[in-house]
Amino acid sequence: MELINKLNWRYAAKSMNGKKVAQEKIDNVIEAISLAPTSSGLQPFEVFVITNQELKEQIRPIAWNQSVITDCSHLLVFAAWDTYTPERINKMFDLTNTIRGFENEGWENYRQMLLNSYPQRSAEENFNHAAKQAYIAFSQAIAAAAFEGLDSTPLEGFDPAALDSILGLQEKGLRSCVMLPIGYRNEEADWLVNLPKVRKSKADLVTVLA
Repeated sequence: MELINKLNWRYAAKSMNGKKVAQEKIDNVIEAISLAPTSSGLQPFEVFVITNQELKEQIRPIAWNQSVITDCSHLLVFAAWDTYTPERINKMFDLTNTIRGFENEGWENYRQMLLNSYPQRSAEENFNHAAKQAYIAFSQAIAAAAFEGLDSTPLEGFDPAALDSILGLQEKGLRSCVMLPIGYRNEEADWLVNLPKVRKSKADLVTVLA
């Protein structure tokens, strides 16, 4: 499969060369993010696509000074909802009804079930749930980037509170959870580039219960 070949080619680039990625390729990655499945279809996150070099320079020190942040073409920041609110839940359910052109009794009952449960939970529990949904889309972005022949580097090594402050996320009701620099590998400066991929054996990874 072409996808498997691309995933074998993919690795977490430790150095990028600063070359700009064509907007069409980035648009395809964003589309893959948009198409990712999420719990109840709520899509409880937003993605910030950063190309401004000064902003990337500002972020680098609060992310262990990793060079891929400033040397990438596009820096994607995944920010999850800080909590679930009736307004956020209703907005997505109303959007579903608008796009599909009708209301479904079972769907409306499901809306009420969420409204009667999610907003009553703690903000931290809700954020953790929303962040898991963001990670699903994040993983899909990594695969889409590889399919486009783009390198990417999954990054959790940063100060979320500092990043939230830089991007003004708190005012938007969001909290950062993971970053994804996208660009092209710098083969001369990346010690990982030619090393074989190491993964568990299938026997250690998969248990089949037939």
